[in-house]
Amino acid sequence: MLYLTRKIGESIVINDDIEVTVVEIRGKSIKLGLTFPAEARVYRREVHERILAERRATEGAPEAPPVAAAAPEPKARKTGT
Repeated sequence: MLYLTRKIGESIVINDDIEVTVVEIRGKSIKLGLTFPAEARVYRREVHERILAERRATEGAPEAPPVAAAAPEPKARKTGT
């Protein structure tokens, strides 16, 4: 893991197209501003972990059998009573 020290207004750049800027510091909490390409996906860690868990559950689940077309109802027979 890389550890960096940044002050308010200072940034880091990742892969030439993602910029992370320290916007605010309050006690033990910081506010970050992110600039990134529209096609990039950015999630909070807990959301990303939930997405991965759902994918694993879906990939591991057996596929549903294909739905067969319903056979036509047999015609009622007249009985001689």
